[in-house]
Amino acid sequence: MSAEWQESLKTQDGLTLHGQGWRPEREIRGAICLVHGHGEHVGRYAHLAAALNQAGFALLGFDLRGHGRSEGRRGHTPSYEQLMDDVGAMLARTSERFSGKPLFLYGHSMGGNLVLNYGLRRRPQLAGVVATGPWLRLAFEPPAIQVALARMMDKIAPAFVQSSGLETAALSRDERVVAAYEQDPLVHDRVSARLFLAMYAAGLWALENAAQWQLPLLLMHGGADRLTSAEASETFAHRAGKWVTFKRWEGWYHEVHNEPEQETFQRFLLDWLLKKTFPATRE
Repeated sequence: MSAEWQESLKTQDGLTLHGQGWRPEREIRGAICLVHGHGEHVGRYAHLAAALNQAGFALLGFDLRGHGRSEGRRGHTPSYEQLMDDVGAMLARTSERFSGKPLFLYGHSMGGNLVLNYGLRRRPQLAGVVATGPWLRLAFEPPAIQVALARMMDKIAPAFVQSSGLETAALSRDERVVAAYEQDPLVHDRVSARLFLAMYAAGLWALENAAQWQLPLLLMHGGADRLTSAEASETFAHRAGKWVTFKRWEGWYHEVHNEPEQETFQRFLLDWLLKKTFPATRE
């Protein structure tokens, strides 16, 4: 059994972020702070939270600024550092709510970019980090003219947003997941020039600095991901060395937690988490 709740968090620049959490009703082995991907929201991880709760892990996440039920212009951030500060606030809230428990940071896609950069730039004290399908590089190289246009718009109107052109069919091989995503009123495809350029540059920076990584890391990627680069994840894992457990799920698409074999994914994730935590204790 698990308990679900909602809460809010104020950012340093005054926005209200919407939070959603799930916790086991009795035993807590560890706590996980979730950072979702671009255009989506924390509510899409309820099924993963249920599996984590069964194994004794609590999960708390917040819709990123400009996403889901959180405030902020859709698909925009004033700066990458403000996203780093937001992740720090989310992590602090999770640590506060589950004081004394092993703490993990989990990010998917754009969230994967954020948690890897947070680990490298802010050096948090954590039991471990999980990144799935991180946006280190896109699976395709954006046209040079598109990047040049984004750089021009970033100087003229950084908050100007346009469609990301996301191929929704590339999210999962499960058609029900794709249909639910397309019908979800909290999902959007908006991205500003500033957000795109910030994520693009931060992904490359993380790859260049991967050798400085110093936290236990579970890095997973779908081998048939058409959205973000599995090869970039493999490069990061190689450069980070002994700290990383890398798993490439051959034939899987972008949302490895939403593939038809999601129970296999959950078992692999839980096995890693359990190895990083102390024996379960009661609150």
